[in-house]
Amino acid sequence: NDYIREWLPQRAEYLNIILEGEQLAKGGICEQCFEAEGSVQCMSCAGVHAWCSPCTVKVHRNLPFHKVQRWNGAHYQPTSLMDLGFLWHIGHGGDPCPCNWSDPDPEESGYVTGDGPSNHRSVAFLLGRPYDDPVIRKSSQFQMTIVHTEGIFSHEVWVCKCPGSDPNDWHLDLLHQRLFPASISKPKTAFTFDVLDHFLIDALECKTSAMSFYQKLKRFTNNAFPERVPDRYRELMRVSWLWRDLKHRKWFGFGHDAGKDPGDGGLALFCPACPQPGLNLPADWKVQYDRDTVMRQYVIDGNFTAQHMKMNKPELDVALSDGKGYMVSEGPYQNHLQQSLDSKERSTCSNHRAINAANINKSNLRSTGISATACARHGCFVPHSVVDFQKGERYMNTDYSICSALGYGSERITKALVIYDVGCQWSVNFWSRVKNSPSLLLPPALEIVPAMGKFHLAAHKLSCFPRYSLNFVKGAGHLDGEILETLWAPFNKISPTARSTTQAHRQEVYDDHMRDSNWKKLVGLVPSLLKKYKASNKCLEEMNQAYEQLTAVLDPDKVSRWELDALRAEADRGEALDIYLLKGDKAPTFHEVQIQLMKNPMTPFGSGGSVAWLAEGISIEDSQQRLSARIEKFHSNGQAYFKGLEINGAFTPQDDPEFCGKEEEEEQEDREFWGEDDGYWEVPGEEVEELASELMSIWMPSSIGSAKLTELGLVDLLKEERELRIGQANDCLDQLRKDLGNKAMLYRQNFWTANSTREGTRTKKEIQKVVARINKHVRGYQRARQAILRLDPNVGMAEKYQEILPNDLAVSKEVTEENRFGQGTSKLAWFWMMEGE
Repeated sequence: NDYIREWLPQRAEYLNIILEGEQLAKGGICEQCFEAEGSVQCMSCAGVHAWCSPCTVKVHRNLPFHKVQRWNGAHYQPTSLMDLGFLWHIGHGGDPCPCNWSDPDPEESGYVTGDGPSNHRSVAFLLGRPYDDPVIRKSSQFQMTIVHTEGIFSHEVWVCKCPGSDPNDWHLDLLHQRLFPASISKPKTAFTFDVLDHFLIDALECKTSAMSFYQKLKRFTNNAFPERVPDRYRELMRVSWLWRDLKHRKWFGFGHDAGKDPGDGGLALFCPACPQPGLNLPADWKVQYDRDTVMRQYVIDGNFTAQHMKMNKPELDVALSDGKGYMVSEGPYQNHLQQSLDSKERSTCSNHRAINAANINKSNLRSTGISATACARHGCFVPHSVVDFQKGERYMNTDYSICSALGYGSERITKALVIYDVGCQWSVNFWSRVKNSPSLLLPPALEIVPAMGKFHLAAHKLSCFPRYSLNFVKGAGHLDGEILETLWAPFNKISPTARSTTQAHRQEVYDDHMRDSNWKKLVGLVPSLLKKYKASNKCLEEMNQAYEQLTAVLDPDKVSRWELDALRAEADRGEALDIYLLKGDKAPTFHEVQIQLMKNPMTPFGSGGSVAWLAEGISIEDSQQRLSARIEKFHSNGQAYFKGLEINGAFTPQDDPEFCGKEEEEEQEDREFWGEDDGYWEVPGEEVEELASELMSIWMPSSIGSAKLTELGLVDLLKEERELRIGQANDCLDQLRKDLGNKAMLYRQNFWTANSTREGTRTKKEIQKVVARINKHVRGYQRARQAILRLDPNVGMAEKYQEILPNDLAVSKEVTEENRFGQGTSKLAWFWMMEGE
């Protein structure tokens, strides 16, 4: 903003200078020959210039894509170098071909030579001959459309006619001039290398479609009437596809040996940090490192946005690099699908969409999505491992992807970690599926450790946590297992564009974007690893200190036994890992405490009704809160009907005191509990102001306090209310945890993914209802906590039942931001770690 404020006083001056550029430059005299009228200026050259038409052509001999304007007496208007007489010579480094003047019949080439006076004037001007000279009229010239970064240009082109030159090779002459012809025979359109490079970068970085890119070029050419610009959209699609293939073969070293086949994944980059024998490991790596250190770590996931429509004539499709990038070769993959059995396995763990949707099929789609495998630590796609789905996410698809990834660059590595969101189900019959399929091949003696990402693991059964959590996999390090979710986000922007392309073109578009993703990972790997290394060292020091402090206060025998159990679980895995399951008992509920107290021996009062009386008091407290909330909501809604009228202090009907006496049954119950001599509780002659029911105080033992109760000998009554209050607090905390989870899932599954304002508003109302319940649970807990501390004011009770702060009620970021930085040091609110008694 400071820069803008500094510029504001200069705005008028800036505008004046821009307008001065619209007037006739240099006084209208050519700055080159100083004789002719300087009526032409170039908008692409630096500075302000004025030339005549011949000098403009001379100056721009090697600048054919500059935009020029000509003064018409009132203002500058766009023109072109071709209209000024520019002629582009192909085949002699920009010089005219000496054999063009003896061409007996230029029409025999099949090109339409210019018959109009303007075309012949252009040639005559360059050669210094009259434009109607018969030699000029027989010159081999034709007009081409050339697409450049600055726009679409038309140029008169002369091709070489020297003896031995073949007209069929003119497209190669264009290539020597850094022009890519749109066709081999008789090219009429060419694209500069620059514009093709621009399009590839735009497509990779901005996810620009070919249509949008060409529309931009048309507006650069003629912003007022872009429809008048030649349409070369289809040519751009075709040429950019060829250009991409040539660039990749050049980058990967196959340009110097054109006969060498790249092989599967030969035109793909992979992670330079993942262990690869023969590439980044020393010759004696098996001696230097244990198998956990060099373990390959992969994550697999599906993307159902990357769909592909059926082709009308798939037999006409032409592939340039089938299987050379990240997607697998189409032929072997289709053979595998035909040989594999469609095992319709339903998930027995949870209602996972990936597996239970395996039978979904859409008749208009050739592919319902793709599945990819990437290195779990650095997020690089594995070459030749991306497969198409046909009917949802089936094991026959994912198995092929995983086996292809495990066999890539992993010679002699005997251990691999495979992270899959349904790993608990996938791993059950994986080895039997591999054994029964001739197309699923794995390295010998390979041990596969299945695991699940931390976000997906929360949706599984509790027993899946220790068996498939990354926390209990040696060598996994600090992984979340969800890195592919972040890689899909940019791919979802290109999926609509690739959805209707041909199969081969779609495959190569995805290959290109995955290659670019890996390239950006590669160039940023060193600073990324350095940052993680520093953070890990800091956290390691802090965690070691905390571990040592905890170990110091524990029984050494238990610690030794736990260490042995951990080593045994690490070796055996499976059910042995269940030792990490939380075995704490659930805190007793209010009703459980009440039943237990009712079973106790009679209290000194003799009636045994004190527990029921205390429970009734606590129930009345809760009812008061609900009634108060209902009255407040009733008054709030009533404001709309009273149209803002102040209703405080208005008349309200009252009960007749004559008919408000106590029921005899209630008096009898009071006498049975308090006895006949307890009349001192009522003060004779004192007028008691009648309060609203929801505001009345409920007299309970906690109202008196532990000291007074002990003095009066009411210790048993104190203990009974304390136990009931503990049960009440446990109930409130249990409901609070459930509703906080509901709130987090509403944000995750409904609010953040809402497709319309109506859906978002509906979700907000649902969230507001949950928040109201959360607040009710907190109020109930705080009342119970206050009573507990009055009945048992020792420090231990206050530490166990702590105060709930607003920050404790925040939405869990483990659900809404599972890929955030620093999740390894985040802490839960105290009531999430509370154990039962």
